[in-house]
Amino acid sequence: MSIRVVVADDQDLVRTGLVMILGAQPGLEVVGEAADGIEALDLATRLRPDVLLVDIRMPGLDGVEVTRRLAGPDVSDPMAVVVITTFDLDEYVLGALRAGARGFLLKDAGPELLVQAIHAAASGEALIAPNITRRLLATFAEQTPASPVQPLDPLTEREEEVLALVARGRTNAEIATELFVGLSTVKSHVASLMAKLGARNRVEIAMWAYDTRRVRAG
Repeated sequence: MSIRVVVADDQDLVRTGLVMILGAQPGLEVVGEAADGIEALDLATRLRPDVLLVDIRMPGLDGVEVTRRLAGPDVSDPMAVVVITTFDLDEYVLGALRAGARGFLLKDAGPELLVQAIHAAASGEALIAPNITRRLLATFAEQTPASPVQPLDPLTEREEEVLALVARGRTNAEIATELFVGLSTVKSHVASLMAKLGARNRVEIAMWAYDTRRVRAG
């Protein structure tokens, strides 16, 4: 079954290019296009795609606000949103992640990384452009006062290891290889982390790790 995607970008050439890239990929289907934030919100609400790919700077509503309304902390049935931008600015990245984005890419990331991000978001994981992952999470940690609230049920030693690798942007498959365990075991640990931390996705797990200084930049 194909992953249904809505693409939102106010630049016609960019939007057309994204649609062409995604439409040429097996297993992906572009079901809608939007040229501004209001249209993106309307299309995503009506079509309920598996993933919304949204530009961060758009007229009407920007990508952060669209993300917040579709995937924010108060949304009962959050949508998978991947944010893209030309601008490698920390405030954009942090704003998108706090709003509930499940991925963040620069527009020059390339087709392969774009497709990976769509698949990751659709499967409940998260992908952030590797060249900015550590920097943006470190910035988040610096801007957010340390408040190391521990879960009621303490993390196990293995969960601490998985937590650190998730925070560094590793996929489940990469974690399984690094820890010499099965993929199903990693998925179980990630699910346990989400439950213990009250996180809805891997990005929130990573942000918690940096916020509480369990993982540091470098």
